[in-house]
Amino acid sequence: MSPQESLSENDFQRLFAMEAEGRLDTLVDQLLELEKGGATPEVVASLFREAHTVKGGAAVVGMPHVARVAHALEDLLEEVRRERRGVDTALIDAVLAGVDAIRALIPLAVAGQDHEAAAFDAEQRLRIAVGGPPVVDDRAAAAPDMPVPAPSSPAPTTMAPPVPSPAPPARAEPGAPPAPAREHDAADGVVEAHGAADGAAGHAEPARATATEMLQIPVHRIDELVRLIGEASAATLRLGSALLERLERDPSSLTEYRDLVRSLNELQELALHARMIPVMSLAPRLRRAVRDLARETGKEVRFETRGEDAEIDRGVLERLADPLLHLVRNAVDHGVEAPDERRRNGKPAEGTVRLHAMQLGSEVVIAVSDDGRGIDVSRVRETAGRTDRSAIEMDDEAALYLIFRSGLTTATKVTGVSGRGVGLDAVRASLNAVRGRIEVRSDPGMGTEFRIAVPITMTTLRCLVIKAGGQAFAIPLHSVRAVLPPQTSAMVGGRAMTMLDGRPVPISSLSAVLGMGNGSHGPAVVVAGLTRSHAFTVDELVDQRDVVVKGLGELLPRLPAVAGAGVQPDGSILLVLEAAGLIERARRIDSGDRSQEAAGGGGYEETAPQRAASILVVDDALTVRELQRSIFENAGYRVRVAVNGEEALVEISHERPDLVLTDVQMPRMDGFELTEAIRKQAALASLPVIILTSRGSDEDRRRGLECGADGYIVKSGFDQSALLSAVERLLGEDR
Repeated sequence: MSPQESLSENDFQRLFAMEAEGRLDTLVDQLLELEKGGATPEVVASLFREAHTVKGGAAVVGMPHVARVAHALEDLLEEVRRERRGVDTALIDAVLAGVDAIRALIPLAVAGQDHEAAAFDAEQRLRIAVGGPPVVDDRAAAAPDMPVPAPSSPAPTTMAPPVPSPAPPARAEPGAPPAPAREHDAADGVVEAHGAADGAAGHAEPARATATEMLQIPVHRIDELVRLIGEASAATLRLGSALLERLERDPSSLTEYRDLVRSLNELQELALHARMIPVMSLAPRLRRAVRDLARETGKEVRFETRGEDAEIDRGVLERLADPLLHLVRNAVDHGVEAPDERRRNGKPAEGTVRLHAMQLGSEVVIAVSDDGRGIDVSRVRETAGRTDRSAIEMDDEAALYLIFRSGLTTATKVTGVSGRGVGLDAVRASLNAVRGRIEVRSDPGMGTEFRIAVPITMTTLRCLVIKAGGQAFAIPLHSVRAVLPPQTSAMVGGRAMTMLDGRPVPISSLSAVLGMGNGSHGPAVVVAGLTRSHAFTVDELVDQRDVVVKGLGELLPRLPAVAGAGVQPDGSILLVLEAAGLIERARRIDSGDRSQEAAGGGGYEETAPQRAASILVVDDALTVRELQRSIFENAGYRVRVAVNGEEALVEISHERPDLVLTDVQMPRMDGFELTEAIRKQAALASLPVIILTSRGSDEDRRRGLECGADGYIVKSGFDQSALLSAVERLLGEDR
């Protein structure tokens, strides 16, 4: 390396900042495990090593003030390691405050800004927490006129906003780092610079990649590489088109062309993988947020994670940090009840907030759930109705999504966490920026789950290219469930349906949904949202290809059914469609069509859409309950659920359903008893009831019919089409 290419002290500081961010996250995560009762010698030793490593690294790269704070933090943890101090709330608060201080000081040091006073104050707090004498301030002698902050007692821990790490330098080669700015233990410097065994701590540091095995590259260079590979792929398509038009040769018949395409695909996959980081790299700061807010609100909350192997593009994850933070804080503040309230409701005093990530094709689904009180839909509807009268007429499913409206809040008072009506609206806005979508499920008294789905990368998408209304469109392959041959549809629940794997799926013409005509009778493409699927007939299938997706620009409003645009081999624009937006648009158009039919097709007088029939599903098995919910919702019905007969009667008293589907074997009140209780009420005498159970003996069938059931279906012979036909028949008779 020439002198001109050698790394400067600031370059090393940027490298340290990047590494320190991960170490501080690890330290916080382990500290919160310690707080939950996991005070094992291994955990304590690991905490000490992380602080020790940050201290040594800061000193080596010329950040003496950061090193002093880290040293004070190390001393505090040393007290615990030598069992001279126990683990209590005060200790946890002090260490977290120290971590926050270091996290805030590092970017100031990298930028060359003055941070000495802030570092001195943070060090004082940690020294007081250790129990030692205050630090002697030698700044007054060097600069008599400089005001010196008085030592302060440890302040309550608050969550500091994450500080983005500056981009690392382009190249890093083995070599001696710059000399530290202050005298420092030489052994510490060598240890921390190279990640060798921690001699001072007496523990082996985990093996780390050497400089010859790992190369630090700025993220923007990876972005540029991915973009150029995408452009090369598009150029290859244009080359293939030119070969076909000018030489009348099928490019796929040329070995050289196939090799080029294969190499570009492999290169693109490797480049995209270089940007991937685990979704759970956000877990430490989310766990910290849960812990701090639980303490602030007087609640007991446990944070759990699943899906540690799910990875996502770094740029996408950075944009998801704030939405996920909003969701976990919302779960603690609005979802989880106070310990006394949970005990009165038969729940454990400690609530649970879960973060679950999974990769589905080229998409990542992240769920944030809690076992709290659920969302009070009637209250949401009432609050929204104060400014929008149409909200009063919405069914529960539609009203549930009112929580994402800007300015809407059900909080009774404004706090530092809630009451301003901006949290969930901000979540939706952030997801729009990464072409993501969000869905919510809530069961009163049981909890709430928010599920967000985002593409693994926003740069290049594998798409199915189709034609509809004479125009080409691209549908991301991760949203495509199946492609069906041209077929006829049937009317189920008042809407056109087709069958996929024995289950009904709504079907519409894509060109009609996009407002381009009445549609075609070609093949049907089944696309999937998080919980719904919908089939769209198209003119023809063109091919599959990688599309370099670009936004439509700030001058155009975001179109709900359009994810972005790419360029065709001939230079024309190719719109990339979004599954969730298509499905929602199709549902709205379907509802509008039924309104016109109800009005007799005359004029443009507005009429209220026909209310979808309501079905109450009663089953104590979550899997069966959700399967039945999915079947009926896909068929166009409104669905509510209950876990036993007693809960079902409460649901019926709140809102009479159009039909009840119940299991038999359930706690507290079984299906036979529920049917008898329904038939004893004169107002419910005509309410259709179907029993769906695994009990298939003649005696059970006879008892079910004697109780007043209108139908008795055995699960072993379960057929979804037969169930829907029975429901349609009973609802037709009842209505």
